[in-house]
Amino acid sequence: MIKAIIFDFDGTIIDTETAWYVAFRDAYKEHGIDLTLEKYSECLGTSLHSFDPYTYLRTHHNIPIDLDEFRKSIQNTHTKMMESESIRPGILNLLDEAKEAGLKIGLATSSHMDWVKKFVNLLNIDDYFDCYCTADSVKNVKPDPELYHQALDRLGVKASEAIAIEDSPNGSRAAVAAGIPTIVAKNTITNQLPFSKGHHTIDSLENYTLTDLVENFIKKIG
Repeated sequence: MIKAIIFDFDGTIIDTETAWYVAFRDAYKEHGIDLTLEKYSECLGTSLHSFDPYTYLRTHHNIPIDLDEFRKSIQNTHTKMMESESIRPGILNLLDEAKEAGLKIGLATSSHMDWVKKFVNLLNIDDYFDCYCTADSVKNVKPDPELYHQALDRLGVKASEAIAIEDSPNGSRAAVAAGIPTIVAKNTITNQLPFSKGHHTIDSLENYTLTDLVENFIKKIG
C-alpha cells in the first residue's frame, strides 16, 4: 500500500535545468569553448563537486574570467529565462490527488532550501509538502540515497510504501538505491541523457493519474 510520494525538485516540479544548461552553454561559446551536455550532466541533480560550471573555464581552460562577474551574468540569464517557465505538466494534478488520497508528500532535492522555497512560494505549492529534504540537511546529496532515506524517515514510511518522482540520472539512481519504486519523467535536457536501470520511465506526468502510477507502474517496478 502506497502511503507517500516523494518528489525531486529541479527538473521534476519545474524545469530549471534546461535554462541553466543553455545559459552556461551560450556563455562558454563566447569564450570559444563547447560545453557538451555530456559534460554538463555531471552536475545535474547533484552537487558541483564533480563539475563546477562556474569555475571550469578558469581551472581547466585557463581563461582569465572574473568569477564573480561570470556567476552574476549566468544567474541573471537564468532568471530571465525562468520568467517563461511554470510548473511542469501533471505535477499540480498529482499533488492534488495525493493530498486528497491522504498520502504524505515529501520533497528530496540536492538543491539548497532557499532556492527551493523561492520557487515553491512562487508556484504557491508550499502547503502540499509534509517535509523538505535538501542539501542543507544531509552530508551527501544525490546520487547518494541519503536524501531519500531522510525523507522516508521524516514521513514515517518504508521504502516499499512510497513512490519517488524523478527526472535525472543522478536522482533516479538515488531513489532506486534507497529501495523506492521510482518513476522518471524526463525533461528537455535529461531526455538526451543515458539512465541506469531500476526505474520506470513515462513520457509525461500529464498523461497519468495517481491511480495509473500506482496500479500500472509500481507493480512493474516492484
